[in-house]
Amino acid sequence: VKAIITSAELFLEEQYRPKLLQELSYYSIKDFLAEWCIQLPKPLILLVDEIDSLYDDVLISVLRQFRDGFQLRPQSFPSSVVLVGLRDVRDYKDKVRDGMNSMGSGSPFNIKAESFRLNNFTREQIQLLLQQYTDEGGQAFSEEIIDLFDSYTGGQPWLVNAMAREILYKILSKDISKPVTTEVLLQAKENLILRRDTHLDSLMDKLQNERVKPIIEAIISGETVMYDAYNDDKLYVEDLGLIKYVEDKGICISNLIYNEIIPRVLNTNMQDMMLPIVERQWYIKPDGKLDMPALLVEFQDFYRENSESWLDKFSFHESGKQLLLMAFLQRIVNGGGKTTREMAVGRGRTDLVIEYEGDTFVLELKIRHKNYNSTKAYTQLIRYLDIKNQPHGYLILFENKPATEIPWEQRIKWTELEHEWRGIIKQITLVEM
Repeated sequence: VKAIITSAELFLEEQYRPKLLQELSYYSIKDFLAEWCIQLPKPLILLVDEIDSLYDDVLISVLRQFRDGFQLRPQSFPSSVVLVGLRDVRDYKDKVRDGMNSMGSGSPFNIKAESFRLNNFTREQIQLLLQQYTDEGGQAFSEEIIDLFDSYTGGQPWLVNAMAREILYKILSKDISKPVTTEVLLQAKENLILRRDTHLDSLMDKLQNERVKPIIEAIISGETVMYDAYNDDKLYVEDLGLIKYVEDKGICISNLIYNEIIPRVLNTNMQDMMLPIVERQWYIKPDGKLDMPALLVEFQDFYRENSESWLDKFSFHESGKQLLLMAFLQRIVNGGGKTTREMAVGRGRTDLVIEYEGDTFVLELKIRHKNYNSTKAYTQLIRYLDIKNQPHGYLILFENKPATEIPWEQRIKWTELEHEWRGIIKQITLVEM
């Protein structure tokens, strides 16, 4: 109630502001709104932002009061109430205690008349938004930079604006004589990821949701989601803005920034625990180049010694093997290189591209399930190497069975081989563990 009064005083003419007729402490939201609407010469529309920040009894109370006030509109209650949040109001039931999920026809969650979803910006809309910065401050954005904005943010409105602010006010300090280059944009992206502003943190909080976790795990591991609620859960995770469907890839993370930050957030604890174990300088050659074979041999030893105890404690158990390797690589690559991940549901693999001091390393991560086909795995890697124009790649193969069934002496292998597909010949290093 105090927040509504404060907003009214800031934005409304005096004749429309609520005139308190009794002590503020006696008001419920419903009574306050009813009394205010009676005073108003016009119908009232109330917009409540971040409604999904409320939990349990508070959320139930607020929604029930909105529902009970419906019959009083428009003379004695807002003509419309708009609830703004990350998802449909019916999905807020997840934020209520388990025993309260079923409330019958009188449920406070049955208040919705219509839902609207703010879609991501198109490339043209991103260009129009950046043009406003140009018109008002003089900073120019090239077509290439606009394309990169679109690519990295996926048009997600908060990310587009956050990237623009980071570039103009933090990195360039409003100096329009400095151009917005690819390097500047990449620095802005990295700053957002490392800083993890409130928007990014709130999205990361959703990863532990039981409807979200299976979808994200399937994307990271490349496996197929096998359960009845898949379609409903997929729509739910799409509404959160975490995933999208791409014609030639399938279901994947919705933009490149989320694609980087989600694995980083999930394996942060792993990276921290590796600090005393993994030293970056061990894997850098005298010329400053990355010694990828030495790095992967070391990871085989690390995985043998630590994987069982570490993965047992990890909530994302199905994709834990891939995340463990990503954490290991991130510890080494950070500060000197760049890691790009390609992940999607049903691909059967996770692809990593590491760029370091002019060298490019392509890694394909797979789990040896009972239907694992080595020829198919090699072919997939060759196709990817061909796309990336690289002569050599690494196939990282994780054994799915426990060490009690297949001992480590049989699991740890390193094989150099050559494979051909449709006349394309590539060198492949098979790293098994």
